[in-house]
Amino acid sequence: MLELIQKANTVVKPQKIVVIGVQGIGKTTFGATFQDAVLLPVEDGASAVDVNAFPLATSYQAVIDTITALHEDHPYKTLVVDSLDWLEPLIWEITCQANEKPSIESFGYGKGYTEADKYWRVVMGGFDSLRANKGMHVVLLAHSEVKTVTPPDSDQYDRYQMRLHKRALGLWSEWADVVTFLTYKISIKKESKGFGSDRARAQGSGDRVIYTTERPAWDAKNRWGLPDEIFIGKDETYGAFHTALETATKGGYQKPVEGNKKAS
Repeated sequence: MLELIQKANTVVKPQKIVVIGVQGIGKTTFGATFQDAVLLPVEDGASAVDVNAFPLATSYQAVIDTITALHEDHPYKTLVVDSLDWLEPLIWEITCQANEKPSIESFGYGKGYTEADKYWRVVMGGFDSLRANKGMHVVLLAHSEVKTVTPPDSDQYDRYQMRLHKRALGLWSEWADVVTFLTYKISIKKESKGFGSDRARAQGSGDRVIYTTERPAWDAKNRWGLPDEIFIGKDETYGAFHTALETATKGGYQKPVEGNKKAS
């Protein structure tokens, strides 16, 4: 048994990535840049993106059926789910149906959200099985929302995080190897208002940036020592991110070849 011991960080498995992003920034485009990607759409917002996709999933069972189908032979290397926050109502729906409740709130005292955990975990188990048995990366997209955080030892502040109930947010944040926050690069310029008064004005050129470590203003994390900030600009191949991840994992993750490559 002792001869089986090895460094825990020497084996890089297929990636578990959550992409949090502001509305319309290009989360689906980012997902489509992963090698041989196939999209599981839970919201109907990918029509302008060049990526192979399953039919729109409008029920929990449709999501499970799609995951099951991907255990068959196929050429895909990455599953992209768009999006977690649109999947959440389907989780609530099946939870209510199974317990004969009219709404997730009707369980009382937050018990509905606790009951929903079992269905989230079935989906999570399906993704883990795809990684273990099919060698697929799993990339989950999520819209952001701004929440006020009230720490016990400091003043309140606002923070970008996944638009999910706090229980689901905790599950998926813990599950992921990498949680990124995709947003626009902005700078703050101070302008004089006269009479010794200044005002701050936000400026931006549409350049995008990916943050990979947690800050008070956003939720993010990574297990590979990625740069805190990865500048993307207007590059729709998101090459800087893929290169950074390949470097951080010492080649355990291999960046897409031939640019935005798709399986056929």
